[in-house]
Amino acid sequence: MAAVTKSLSFGITASTTYEQPFTLARRFATLDHLTNGRVAWNIITSYLENAARNLGFSTQVPHDERYKIADEYLQVFYKLLEGSWRDDAAIKSQITKQYADPNRIRRIDHKGKYFSVAGPHAVEPSRQRTPFIFQAGTSSAGKDFAVNNAEAMFVPGMDVDLLRASISDIRARAAKAGRNPDSIKFIMGITVIVDETDEKAQAKYEEYLGYADLEGSAALFGGWTGTDISKFGDDEDLSLATSGGVRGIVDAWSATIPGSKTIRWNKERVARELAIGGAHGRAIGGPKTVADILERWIEGTGADGFNLGYAVSPGGFEDMIKYLWPELRRRGLFHEDYEVPGGTTRENYSGDGLGSRLRDDHPGSRYKWQAGQDLPPYTKDEQLA
Repeated sequence: MAAVTKSLSFGITASTTYEQPFTLARRFATLDHLTNGRVAWNIITSYLENAARNLGFSTQVPHDERYKIADEYLQVFYKLLEGSWRDDAAIKSQITKQYADPNRIRRIDHKGKYFSVAGPHAVEPSRQRTPFIFQAGTSSAGKDFAVNNAEAMFVPGMDVDLLRASISDIRARAAKAGRNPDSIKFIMGITVIVDETDEKAQAKYEEYLGYADLEGSAALFGGWTGTDISKFGDDEDLSLATSGGVRGIVDAWSATIPGSKTIRWNKERVARELAIGGAHGRAIGGPKTVADILERWIEGTGADGFNLGYAVSPGGFEDMIKYLWPELRRRGLFHEDYEVPGGTTRENYSGDGLGSRLRDDHPGSRYKWQAGQDLPPYTKDEQLA
């Protein structure tokens, strides 16, 4: 796909709990070369018990400790990708037949609580060096991690006020940490079902629901909330449940779904709402209706864009291109082309003209080893320590 496109970016999910930083840094650096700077990393810490048991653990690592591991993981990542090769290390001289200057390449010799990595990094600097960093997670630990590392965040939301408060909180934390709060882009999940008219789109949604497995939806709900809703009675009202996870999702639906005040939120109805698109907002209707919904979400929350969900593929995306894109362009809400044609992921997402590398206010920038420097700046801290 990279070989036949010029601006399309590729975001790859990898877990800091189960991947090793040295080998993952090497893979991302290689991919950044192959895509000419169009690679991004969606950082996750993983949470499933069966994942832990299949990957060498007797049980999963506790939530907050997973983020402590991720924090150190990113330190190793920045040291390898930003500070192991000096900017002018790759000489590639046809005359001297010298590929790189060994005096401009260094080991990182990281020794921490969770990782011991000698280095040096095995791949010469790529266009972005560090891949553009996505992250999802709005717990307190997740927000702290985002402030130190994320350049874009996937944020869940079914209530405008709650999502706006969450985004405002993270931006305030970023500003307090010395980052430009607008340098973190917020991408909210939403499922779009669009057709020529509202009636046709609603009929399409009802058809899709006919194929859904409600038992599977209930199992998914249990994985997200830790509550098995099969234990509830068929007519029991889940809006009165004692589990905060169950009640929180039902309350969010009640605030956003038309006619919710008359809905009895029993387990079948909860499974039905999850069946198409999961615990995200939905935009169902003709082009103008869907565009209105998307515009309200952006204006009401301060989010920067959408992670578009689908019910069927590729048909759902083809419908968006056919019906929705022209309406969004007519309103001036959707680009005609990428911000930087042929640009890197970081250039196209930031649109600030600051180039392909980590911004100077990003904590990872302190690891940069620039041309002419004897050592990367962070090593002075180590020497003082």
